[in-house]
Amino acid sequence: MKLDVVGAEQYVRTNEKRMAFHFGNVVATEGAHHFLEVDLDVDGERVTGLSMVGIAPAWFLKDPELSMVEQTELLLETFDAACEHALALEPAPSVFDWWYDLYERQREWAADTAHPPLLWGYGVAMVEQAVIDAVCRHRGITFAEGIRRGAFGVEPGRIYDELEGTDPGELLPAEPTREVALRHTVGLADPLVGAEIDPEERLDDGLPQALDEYVERDGVDHFKIKLSADPERDADRLATIGEVLEASSLESWFCTVDANEGYEDVRTFKDQWERHAADPSVAAVVDSVAYVEQPLPRNEALTDETGEVLTEWAERPPIIIDESDDGLDTAGRALECGYAGTSHKNCKGVFSGVVNACLLESRRREDADREYVMSGEDLTTIGPVELLHDLAVMGTLGTTHVERNGHHYYRGLSFLPEDLQGTVLEAHGDLYERHDAGFPTLAVDDGRVRFDSVIEAPFGRDFELDPARFTPLEEWSIESLYE
Repeated sequence: MKLDVVGAEQYVRTNEKRMAFHFGNVVATEGAHHFLEVDLDVDGERVTGLSMVGIAPAWFLKDPELSMVEQTELLLETFDAACEHALALEPAPSVFDWWYDLYERQREWAADTAHPPLLWGYGVAMVEQAVIDAVCRHRGITFAEGIRRGAFGVEPGRIYDELEGTDPGELLPAEPTREVALRHTVGLADPLVGAEIDPEERLDDGLPQALDEYVERDGVDHFKIKLSADPERDADRLATIGEVLEASSLESWFCTVDANEGYEDVRTFKDQWERHAADPSVAAVVDSVAYVEQPLPRNEALTDETGEVLTEWAERPPIIIDESDDGLDTAGRALECGYAGTSHKNCKGVFSGVVNACLLESRRREDADREYVMSGEDLTTIGPVELLHDLAVMGTLGTTHVERNGHHYYRGLSFLPEDLQGTVLEAHGDLYERHDAGFPTLAVDDGRVRFDSVIEAPFGRDFELDPARFTPLEEWSIESLYE
């Protein structure tokens, strides 16, 4: 193969949310999503690919000194840089080689800027997904087939010496998953009981709003619970969540907890977790926790001191990194520090996630007594394209439950033009269903979603979409997004 990116066009569409997001004094009632269309020259043939990512800088930066407009400007700088670097690269013999070259070029550029790795890596991931999309469509293969047949040239040994010569097809599941349990996000401010919602805050849009309503309508039995790192607040919240779930119709349930870098250091986290573990009022939740996600800030998560405390803590729960997974080999460093693994999100990179899954499976086969976790997490991933790319990768990695919250914060696909709603529903009628109000919404049955149509399509998308129908990036106003 000879692969060369010869064109890149960026577009934005602003989509209305079901409920407002609050960032300090800023209120966002809409969410912007970025579409990238790339033109490739593959062995002398012109190929087009598409990616879609959310314009959501706060998770990548977490800098209270910057306004949302300033954060968004920094994010778009990384998108522009990644496109420029992709166009400037020399032709590569494989998709993986091309991606690795782009990653290195973006890393060198960012070294002279204030962009943290998680942020500049998002630009790489955006272009990476569009190129994968193009190659899958050009060859008429699914993402799972491409990984298992070596069509992308993925070399895990390029990242980890211990994986030298390994084939991802031998370490990943023989068949992709086609159904996942939806792990419902329970945010710090999300209502738990529908009957207790203030009438002025009650949404009248035909979809669940409170935790108990999601359980009863969709049969959701997997949950991701947010922690504030305030021990009293968390204890009260966890106790109430436990009471709601225990009183529900569920026979059993499963949860994870996410601290989003909330604890200042590892000893603080250890002390507070042990307090929760010893508190009978929160036992219903704590006893059901499968893993804790990213409790520590990025600058504390992978230090030698953190490694010492975690490895010596015999009764520690399984803990994984998420925001700290901002480099190609950080998952390996996390294992050295006593973590159980890492998360996968396409926004952190598709091929890096594949390599991480290979590393964890290799270690699992060598040490069956230790628990290794490769979780599937979310960044408000929605249709028409982003969710499909995400599920194509999650299925290939063999994921059985995935955090999903895009359907909670958006009213199905009602924000899209009606013709595009119909196109997506027709192509992916297993993943989406038509709501009584007429719009397509995620088809959740017994807490699960099926996506055979995604697994069978080239990188998940079984329809054509011209992003030129949306707003060119240079014509879009950042300020229009924030009140």
